[in-house]
Amino acid sequence: MPTRIDPEALAPDPDFDSIRGPAIDPALLTGERLRARFADAAALAGQPSWIEQGGDGSLFFPGRALRPAAVLIGVVQREQGAQLLLTRRSARLADHAGQISFPGGRIEPADGGPVGAALREAHEEIGLDPRWVDVLGILPPYRTISGFEVTPVVAAVDARAAFRADPLEVEECFEVPLAFLMDSANHQRLVIEQGGQRRTVYAMEYKAQRRYFIWGATAAMLRNLYRFLLAGAEEPAAGGAGRAESLQSGP
Repeated sequence: MPTRIDPEALAPDPDFDSIRGPAIDPALLTGERLRARFADAAALAGQPSWIEQGGDGSLFFPGRALRPAAVLIGVVQREQGAQLLLTRRSARLADHAGQISFPGGRIEPADGGPVGAALREAHEEIGLDPRWVDVLGILPPYRTISGFEVTPVVAAVDARAAFRADPLEVEECFEVPLAFLMDSANHQRLVIEQGGQRRTVYAMEYKAQRRYFIWGATAAMLRNLYRFLLAGAEEPAAGGAGRAESLQSGP
């Protein structure tokens, strides 16, 4: 049975450095380049080989049905480069209080699917008007230990969009340079020994006016976005013959 853990007290995975990978060229992080990458349907078919970790949602409760959810991975093009939208969850929440996350939540029947859910939740949580959002593509779902199958919806967000955090759900809405998050030198993989199981979680520490420690499912989905972009960047160098090798499959 999972218990609450302190991610900053976890030991680093000694095997991670050998598969860390290079930084993604910032020139590949524009809306146009991201759209072109998502246009490669074959890269997203089935269980793509570039996924390192598809989740740990069946680790402690293998027979439990996962609940569908979606998050918005919003990319804003600023003068200083592409920025990624993140939130700090309210300390009042019962689950994952104070953690860094994407806007998102459960998929409701009226949403019509992951895109509708991600847009609705982003509007509710941070006041993002859907008319400023241009969906670029969808990444494979990530299965969380809390029992959700989360579909990441990647979108370009117009720089003119305004944000207004709902204080009941979100303490803060902020941006992190996408180039920082897509630089594997800033990635950590940490080891958890829990309930007789050994698993790993991803983390990224970002320091600006405040310090942000991004970990768990949010960091794992960012790592999968990194691997997706890396696989595309490696294809020309390989003459179009194959994608980045799978390093670790999820459960």
